[in-house]
Amino acid sequence: MIFANKGKELVEICNRENISIAEYCIRYEMENSDLSREEVIEAMKKNLDVMKDSANFAINNDVKSVSGLIGGDAKKIKKYADNNKSLSGEVMIKAMARASSSSEVNAAMGRIVAAPTAGSCGILPSVIITAGEQLNSSDEEMVKGLFTAAGVGNIIAQNATLAGAAGGCQAECGSAAAMGAAAAVEMMGGTPDMALHAASIVFKNILGLVCDPIAGLVEVPCAKRNIAGAVSALTTADLAMAGVKSVIPFDEVVDAMYRVGKQLPSELRETAKGGLAITPTGLKLEEQIMGRKCGK
Repeated sequence: MIFANKGKELVEICNRENISIAEYCIRYEMENSDLSREEVIEAMKKNLDVMKDSANFAINNDVKSVSGLIGGDAKKIKKYADNNKSLSGEVMIKAMARASSSSEVNAAMGRIVAAPTAGSCGILPSVIITAGEQLNSSDEEMVKGLFTAAGVGNIIAQNATLAGAAGGCQAECGSAAAMGAAAAVEMMGGTPDMALHAASIVFKNILGLVCDPIAGLVEVPCAKRNIAGAVSALTTADLAMAGVKSVIPFDEVVDAMYRVGKQLPSELRETAKGGLAITPTGLKLEEQIMGRKCGK
């Protein structure tokens, strides 16, 4: 079985067979791995377990990145949520805290799931776990959400890029948010077509986002972009479920993202030679961090 190459093809197959994107991906794994359904689901469940750990660890524990650039924000967000005075509500605040937690765990050399990359590792866990909590989903239902996300990520990878070095942060956090939005839609009972509309809208809203890490480390502004990506995915899932559609089809949006990524100068693609990385403060922090690493 060859995986669908385009989003349009994926939706057509799902509609013809009356299955979800998640189910299509499960069947694909079963056929191409010689594993049973139970084994395929159990393998993905292990990813969910790691995601749960990383999404919660920094909320409840003091975490500091190796460089010292980030750490402690997840706990701050959780404490703020406990005051019940936020503008964005409990669901969004929890999503923010979870996205921040995974990013902080990653920067502290902890264990995460790079879905689709380490730099965007906070988005998908936050979306799946927060949506699952709000929907009273079982672990198996959340696992199916991860399969949906994997299917969308596969289409993006075949036709564009998931790497910040190749396409900017739109390719990393953008792809993660698109994957999360699609997953949340199917978890809510939406159709494959609605899932891809959600993914399309996410991409359109993040198109052109550069990758400009301070000191070349996946910490600043990466962690806060994970927070923004998680929020975007959840709100966009609601748009799709309300019947809002993307005017530009998913496949064309992915193609546009790839073109924009290739048009970005190298300074804005993970080299730390442009954007926030070369602000006065960014350069000062780089000097401090590099000096510390060299033992100065």
